[in-house]
Amino acid sequence: MATPTPPATAPSEPDHPVHNGSVRLVIASVATLLLLAALDQTVVSTALPTIVADLGGIEHLSWVVTAYILASTVAAPLYGKLGDLYGRRAMVFVSVGLFLLGSLLCGISNSMAFLIIARAVAGLGGGGLFVLALSVVGDVLSAAERGKVQGMFAAVFSVSSMIGPLIGGWFVEQFSWHWIFLINVPLGILAVIGFAASFPAHVVTHKHRIDWAGAAMLSVSLASLTLLTALGGRSFDWASVESYGLAGVAALSLLAFVAIEKRAAEPILPLELFRENVFRNTSALSMLTGAAMLGAVTFLPIYLQIARGVTPMISGLLLAPMTVGIIAATTVAGRYMRNTGRYRALPLAGMAIVAIGAVMLAQISADTSSWLFSGMIVVFGFGMGLCFPVLTTAVQNAVPRKILGTATASGVMFRQIGGSLAVAVFGAMMTARLSAGFGGMPVSAEMGPQAIAHMPPEARAMIAGHVVDAIAPIYWVVAALAVLGVLFSLVLKEIPLGRHTRPAPTAE
Repeated sequence: MATPTPPATAPSEPDHPVHNGSVRLVIASVATLLLLAALDQTVVSTALPTIVADLGGIEHLSWVVTAYILASTVAAPLYGKLGDLYGRRAMVFVSVGLFLLGSLLCGISNSMAFLIIARAVAGLGGGGLFVLALSVVGDVLSAAERGKVQGMFAAVFSVSSMIGPLIGGWFVEQFSWHWIFLINVPLGILAVIGFAASFPAHVVTHKHRIDWAGAAMLSVSLASLTLLTALGGRSFDWASVESYGLAGVAALSLLAFVAIEKRAAEPILPLELFRENVFRNTSALSMLTGAAMLGAVTFLPIYLQIARGVTPMISGLLLAPMTVGIIAATTVAGRYMRNTGRYRALPLAGMAIVAIGAVMLAQISADTSSWLFSGMIVVFGFGMGLCFPVLTTAVQNAVPRKILGTATASGVMFRQIGGSLAVAVFGAMMTARLSAGFGGMPVSAEMGPQAIAHMPPEARAMIAGHVVDAIAPIYWVVAALAVLGVLFSLVLKEIPLGRHTRPAPTAE
């Protein structure tokens, strides 16, 4: 039987001549780098009290986390475009270099200001790793084979949010907080050596015009939105001059960005992409899954530690079944896409299961058994796992190869925006309901597991009830977002996934 030719509808098939053994090394290398970058968002949380005790500057504490998230969010779209223009191999070296430099500077920091600047440098590199890891998969695997690997990469974000605080606490107890950052350097160097040895170079044969004006306006808009969601309700009130100012800057710079992109020769984010059914709907689904995932993961530890009274380490272990559900589902989804070349049914089923899991989580109480809770988050994680592999695979299969990185970066950007907005809105919901539960009294930021453990049983029960009442409604909103995701999945166009890689490109 003759070997079938690649389908004409798969414009983004890989054209890098990479052998099977090298493919495994490429994937292992970028997965390691992605894990390090993702962990850097969460590993610092349990070390913050120790860092403040060592460096001082408690008034700037939130910036240790915000600086990294802000820099990585702003950098992500730029790496996508630059990777398309100058090759992803070169951009991986740039992003890894910045990430490792930032990690080294964090590890030797001797002041809070220095640490915050170093975190921003690391974030500029980490944002690139998020995008480039997903784009590199599009370079070395056929469309039908990408789903499982990209689903596993998506699971990395879930794993990092759960094990990050545990790893941070362990390093602080066994060594010092400096090693939370320094450990990235040797691991990152080993990973990038493996990547350099296995991923071929891309020779640039054309001059390009970078859309710096568009990049600047997009960066300002993303930065303003990230600062608003990260600091609003904490460093300043939502109804304040700062909030209104950041919202206004975000909106105006977004309008300026759209105007610039319409005239740019090589736009950072081609607006024509939004006319494509697959790009438009996967972008919306990325935003919704980011909101649902971060909304669930962010507030469940509060429920476990405050309402259930478990330690941070035990709460991390109790959240592990969600990761099991995600990994199981990504495996199922990857095999389904590889065997059938189809994907539309996966987000449709996945978002429906997420809605069911969210409704189950809305029923939690202080007396919910660990087994029942595990079952709830397994269902939720399984639904998420069915969605994750599709979003990147479908869009990479639908767009031309020359903008594969740009389209991939857009999905990362929309997921980040969805997550940031959801955490901000859900946090405001929780705080308002907690305040109402305590009779309008401000809720103390010091109300942690250790403090609650020393309270009388009646006081612990009262606090647990208020916390559950404040958190449970969040999952009704998550369920509504999932139902909206089902609607977007219904109108998602299905382009059959290619099963073959292209031959090596000819010399220009």
